[in-house]
Amino acid sequence: MSQLHSYLQDQWVTGTGAGRALVDATTGDTVATASTEGLDLKMAMEHGRNVGGPVLRAMTFAERGAVLKRMSEVIHENREALIVASRQGGTTRGDAKFDIDGASATLSYYAYLSRSLGDRTFLLDGKAENVLRSARFVAQHIFVPRHGVAVHINAFNFPAWGMAEKAAVSLLAGVPVVTKPGTATCLLTVKVVECWVNAVILPEGALQLVTGSIGDLLDHVGPQDCVAFTGGSKTAKVVRGHHAVVANNCRVNIEADSLNASILGPDVEVGSDTWWMFINQLSTDLTQKCGQKCTAVRRIFVPESLADAVVEALIEKLNDVVIGNPGDKGTNIGPVSSPSQQRSVVAGIASLSAAADLVWQAENVPEGGCFVRPSLFRSDKGAHTEYVHEHEVFGPVATILTWAGNASEVVSMVAQGGGGLVCSVYSDKRKWSSEVILGLAPWHGRIHWGSKKVHDQSPGPGTVLPNLVHGGPGKAGGGEELGGVRGLQFYWQRTAIQGDCGLLDKILD
Repeated sequence: MSQLHSYLQDQWVTGTGAGRALVDATTGDTVATASTEGLDLKMAMEHGRNVGGPVLRAMTFAERGAVLKRMSEVIHENREALIVASRQGGTTRGDAKFDIDGASATLSYYAYLSRSLGDRTFLLDGKAENVLRSARFVAQHIFVPRHGVAVHINAFNFPAWGMAEKAAVSLLAGVPVVTKPGTATCLLTVKVVECWVNAVILPEGALQLVTGSIGDLLDHVGPQDCVAFTGGSKTAKVVRGHHAVVANNCRVNIEADSLNASILGPDVEVGSDTWWMFINQLSTDLTQKCGQKCTAVRRIFVPESLADAVVEALIEKLNDVVIGNPGDKGTNIGPVSSPSQQRSVVAGIASLSAAADLVWQAENVPEGGCFVRPSLFRSDKGAHTEYVHEHEVFGPVATILTWAGNASEVVSMVAQGGGGLVCSVYSDKRKWSSEVILGLAPWHGRIHWGSKKVHDQSPGPGTVLPNLVHGGPGKAGGGEELGGVRGLQFYWQRTAIQGDCGLLDKILD
């Protein structure tokens, strides 16, 4: 059994002690351990600030982008080996490609974006503005990289993509990264970083990796540092309330729970292009990554008149799903990623069974490992199905909720989820769709509108795109990342500089 190492101060180091176990999600066998015991995380933070920061800030956007481009290429060059490493977390080949290719594509996008930012090290925010009535005394807002470290605490479900999307934005912004992946699946994260280190493409101090528990890492954040967290709401509260984070007013971005909704409009006809777009994208969300996506649909809102047809169509789709060893050809769903996730999903299914009617559950699910039974529920109690509107079961599980067809009614029901990352609306009626979409916009970071005109053009609501914002209000954490240049602003300081217009032009040109 191997002990995974961390990459700190530009060298590989191994913690002491027993550490935390990583299991093969298919067999349940322990395959590795990871530990931060004995590691000097304070020195790692200082190394990022004192070495990585100055190196990155001296580079132009184009030079930073060139690093991201090469990071993307290295992932692609090692794609097959990374797919094999991903198997430890229970992912099928298709799921592994979704994660690994997502990482590569996001890095590539931000490398491309760097071309539009110019051959400079900071960015102007708009044009100079006159101060009072003076023609010469003006003010110019600028964005400059913060002189700290970006601490990235990532979730277990996307060990490659989750790390890469945060790192791409931070590095292009000019801020070094200390990344801490979810331990259960960090074997893949380690393999990706190994590929980058072996390719000698990372600027000194630009990226460090912590495997195992978070240890005392947050004890050492300062006023110029940033913390970006993805994970459960309970842990998010701990991160946000950490004494050093609070004392130093450390900037924090949170992506937490999300009871994502999918809404079928009352105008949609059974068998139409919009209908099948709705059914197919639901099926994908229930099966891809074994339902372990922060953007997966948890609540399916269907007009009462269409509910029986939706249940029938979904069951027909789901009955074709093959659950088994993710290494076997033809397997659609493997296990969830860890024993703790298995326990959580099983408990969630039991709680849902008391709140809603079970209309479908997979059969022939393998024994052992971290397998769960994909399940579909239905409730005709709408807003009164409290558990469904309050708790996310993070696995291949969703609930159909019926409603009368009134736009304001469904907006109110969806809002009971307390805020989400993404909501999808399927309708060809502009007036009805407008009322629903604009009503739901304050509650979501992204809204996906499916209709007959785009039925064959959308990647689905479950795909996070680097040029669109990812995050959501309320229960979803209140954060926002990605979104092209918008994502860089989290790592920058916006400063207004007042002075003579001629002198400002010279220093800011």
